[in-house]
Amino acid sequence: MARSQALTGILFAIGGTLIFSVNDVSIKFLSDGYALHQVILIRAFVAMTFILSVIGWSERGFTQLVTGRPRMHLMRVVIVMISNVTYFVGLAALPLADAVAVAYVSPIIITLLSIVFLHEKVGPRRWAAVIIGMVGVIVMLRPGAGVIQPAALLVLISAVMYAAGNLLVRHMGGTESAMTLSFYVQAGFIVVSLCMGLWVGDGHLATDEGLWAFLFRPWIWPPLHDWPVFLATGLSVGIGGMMVTQAYRTTEAGLIAPFEYVGMPLAILWGLVVFGTFPDAVSWVGIALICGSGLYVIWRETVRKREGDAA
Repeated sequence: MARSQALTGILFAIGGTLIFSVNDVSIKFLSDGYALHQVILIRAFVAMTFILSVIGWSERGFTQLVTGRPRMHLMRVVIVMISNVTYFVGLAALPLADAVAVAYVSPIIITLLSIVFLHEKVGPRRWAAVIIGMVGVIVMLRPGAGVIQPAALLVLISAVMYAAGNLLVRHMGGTESAMTLSFYVQAGFIVVSLCMGLWVGDGHLATDEGLWAFLFRPWIWPPLHDWPVFLATGLSVGIGGMMVTQAYRTTEAGLIAPFEYVGMPLAILWGLVVFGTFPDAVSWVGIALICGSGLYVIWRETVRKREGDAA
């Protein structure tokens, strides 16, 4: 029974990660013609429709949306919003595989945050993995002549916020269901995106300067051929997020986390097929260092937990 449950969790993690990758490629595809907050708003409405449908059919129904921790949900919405905005602004300017590689530094960031906030002890081998991973990040940032690639730096900020959000989910998981967490995040996306649309949706802050064009572009009515892409990004977030959350709820995290790295080869494939980009030699070095160190950190966490359970 335990083996069957573990296999189910692994399949949920792989399936959810594969579906999640559609979100990245869809938003990168839409980044040339739309404002980020408009994309997020439409995505959130699609995802919310799916989430509410699932909640309505679930055994607990809409009663599970009642929460005694509104401030924690608000804090998580802010963290997730910052993580999304920084990631997608960076993604618009980076090759897909490069952005995903930098984002995969999150297990290393979680290790660092656990030292600061949870006062966990980290041994020399995990410290070595953290250092190697950060070297990989520096490679991806490509500093030269005192200039750091700003798009990769934004993705790094996103990874930090994503890690902080995961720690917050661990803290809230005892009282909040996966549906409750998903609902309030999407509700937050809708509110913030609508406010952004009212503020800058007319394009009065629009600019053609690099990174910020995606953030301040005026809203437009999407032509018919773009609606399937909007639908894809909303469903990928709703379905993929639910599958990954279910995997972590039912199966040991150390067993599940490595399977999320299937997103890396998929990002390389999406980048090649959809955008005609392929990682160069420098990117491959960064990808190897980040993914290798991240997987090692996850493995060490699993070993530590098992040794602690056996003690």
